Amino acid sequence: MLSRTSRFATLFAGLFLAFSMVAIDHAEARRGGSFGSRGTRTFQSAPPTRTAPAPTAPVERSMTPNTGVNSAARQPQASPQRPGFMSGFGGTMMRGLLIGGLIGLLLGQGFGGLAGMFGFLLQALLIGGAIMLAIRFFRSQSARGAEPALAGAGIGQASRFENRPAAQPETSTAGSFKIPGFGGGSGGGAPVADTEEITLAQSDLDAFQRLLTDVQEAFGREDHAALRRAVTPEMVSYLSEELADNAQKGLRNEVSDITLLQADIAESWREDDRDYATAALRYESRDVTRERASGKVVEGDEDHPTETTELWTFTRKNGSDWKLSAIQQA
Repeated sequence: MLSRTSRFATLFAGLFLAFSMVAIDHAEARRGGSFGSRGTRTFQSAPPTRTAPAPTAPVERSMTPNTGVNSAARQPQASPQRPGFMSGFGGTMMRGLLIGGLIGLLLGQGFGGLAGMFGFLLQALLIGGAIMLAIRFFRSQSARGAEPALAGAGIGQASRFENRPAAQPETSTAGSFKIPGFGGGSGGGAPVADTEEITLAQSDLDAFQRLLTDVQEAFGREDHAALRRAVTPEMVSYLSEELADNAQKGLRNEVSDITLLQADIAESWREDDRDYATAALRYESRDVTRERASGKVVEGDEDHPTETTELWTFTRKNGSDWKLSAIQQA
């Protein structure tokens, strides 16, 4: 039978697990995570900015296939283990010499036979050591000859990355659409094949700020038509799925009073006929989750706004209107 202490510990663990599951259920009712598509840069980390200096959470859900090579595949394969001296020909020779010396000792030849065996073994070791030293010498000479070519290749690659032009969007000065700090991103990141960096205009920055408010309010109103106008079809599917989950749980997420505090352009580029821009946004809003039936707040504070930092990626095709294509948690 279990002791009283064991039963108490088991009961405590069960209660802790139950409360944890309830807490997770409420947390998942709100929009979160990193999802969407950033073209060929979907699974790459966006460059840090003043607004989001910390590493960005990777995209967790995306319809863009991840064609990157597995990091494990890029690692050099372990070279086959070299056989030890006691294996292979060296081991066979050693075992033969030992057996021969023992037989000579048993047949009455005394230590003379054993001494002869050790003398022969010493000569074999000296010859083998000389051969190993020669092999190492020739290998070191070959490695020194290859070093200058490798060093030159590395310097050339680094200079290409550093000299690559970065996006330099203008700073907003328009009254209500002022974007403090916009344009302070590094615009960096390793170049990707078939892409080119682009420069954003003030109208683009105004569109990003407008979409920040439109998407948040449309999600809070559960306005699917407004979401389709502001986000890509892929993002519509993710946001609609979360709205359906909330409805099934009897919950409703309300977002209002969105105010942009600071923003930077992390990177902006073009792929074929489509433009992309990733912006780091720090904003505050009143974000609460209510029970549909009673209107009771189950998460959030309706009296105090909360501050959030995220990376939003926008896309447009052939110069059409920008739409939200990805959200990443900073």
